[in-house]
Amino acid sequence: MIARIIESQINELLFKGKAILLIGPRQSGKTSLINKILTNYEASTLFLDGDDPNVQLLLERPNTEQIRQIIGEKTIVFIDEAQRIKDIGLTAKIIVDQFKNIQLILSGSSAFELSQQTNEPLTGRKRTFYLWPISWQEWQNHIGFLKADQDLENRLVFGFYPDVLNSVNESKVILRELTDSYLYKDILMFGNIKKPEDIKKLLQALAYQVGNEVSLRELGETVGLDPKTIDRYISILEKAYVIFRLNPLSRNLRNEIKTNRKIYFYDNGIRNAVIGQLQAFSVRQDIGALWENFIISERLKFLNNNNIYGNQYFWRTSQQQEVDYVEEIDGNFFAYEIKWNPKKKVKFPKTFTDTYNPKTQVINRESFKILINEDSNPQKT
Repeated sequence: MIARIIESQINELLFKGKAILLIGPRQSGKTSLINKILTNYEASTLFLDGDDPNVQLLLERPNTEQIRQIIGEKTIVFIDEAQRIKDIGLTAKIIVDQFKNIQLILSGSSAFELSQQTNEPLTGRKRTFYLWPISWQEWQNHIGFLKADQDLENRLVFGFYPDVLNSVNESKVILRELTDSYLYKDILMFGNIKKPEDIKKLLQALAYQVGNEVSLRELGETVGLDPKTIDRYISILEKAYVIFRLNPLSRNLRNEIKTNRKIYFYDNGIRNAVIGQLQAFSVRQDIGALWENFIISERLKFLNNNNIYGNQYFWRTSQQQEVDYVEEIDGNFFAYEIKWNPKKKVKFPKTFTDTYNPKTQVINRESFKILINEDSNPQKT
C-alpha cells in the first residue's frame, strides 16, 4: 500500500476528543487508509458500512441509549460512506458529546451530504482531512526519486488513482470504469441531475478548456444549457472532487480580469479518460494543458497534505498579459509560469511584478519538484 502523508496526522489525532472526518473522491483510498490506521485497534473497532441499508436504519436518529447498545464495549467507531446515513451529523454529535472515551471516524466519498450534515452539528467537535488521488510526493516516496522521474510522462497521461498505479497494465480499463460509473455515482445521486449526458458533455468541454479561462455563457452554448445551470453543475462537480476552480487575482489594476475562472481536474487520468484520449504523452497535441493541470493539481495536494494555507489564483489583464499561477501566503505573493520545455524563455509582466512584488519562478520539466515535493517551501522559491 502506498503510504499517505496524512496518515501520521490522523494517528496523532486519535482519542483527542474530536471526530475525524475523511472526505474525498471515490476510489481514492479512504477506506484502505482508515483500515491501515486501525490495524492495531481491530479488537476495539466497530465498523459500520453506510452503504448497508440495515446500518442506515440503525443510525438514523438513534437516542443515546440506543447508541450505547450499538457501540457496546468498542472504543473506536468507524462509519464508512457516512453521507448515506440520514442526519448523521446529529448522531455523530451525540457520540462525541456523550461518549468521551469513543473515537468516532467518518469517511465519505463526496462532500454533498457529509459536509452539509456535519458542519453545524459538529462545529468545534471535528477535524476534517481530505484524501485525493495519490500525490507526486507520495508516489516518489513509494518508488524512489529515479523511478518516479522516469514515470512522469505516464502519470501525465494516466494520473494517480491508486488502482491505476497498482495495476499499470490495466490503466486504460480502470480509468474508463472510473469515468463511466464511479465518477458519476455521487453526482447523479446527490446532485439532482435529470440528464446525465449533460454532465458528461460539460466535463468534456471543461477537459478541452484546461489552462484557459472559461466563460459560463460560452460553456452553455457548447453544452446546450443556460449559464446558471452550468454554474450549478460546475459546483456539483467541485463537491464531487472531480474539478476545482482557480479564481483571477484582482486587487489594484482597473484592467485586471475579474470574472472568468480557470478550471482544472484533480487527476490528469480522469481528464484524459473523459475525452477518450489516453494515447502516449510523446504523440499528444495537448502537452501544455496536461503539464499545467498536473502542476496545479499536484500543488493543491501538496498544500493540503502539508497544512500550508494560502490563496491560489491566476492573473491576466484585458491586454492579454498573464501569469499562469499565483499564490498568496502570509501576505506575500509567489508567481509561477508553467512550461514543459526547459528552453522556453519566460518573462513575467512588469505590470504584475511592479504591482504585487512577487517572488517568481518558472516551473518546467527540470524544476517542477521544487513546487510539489516535501522540501518545497513557497517562501524560499
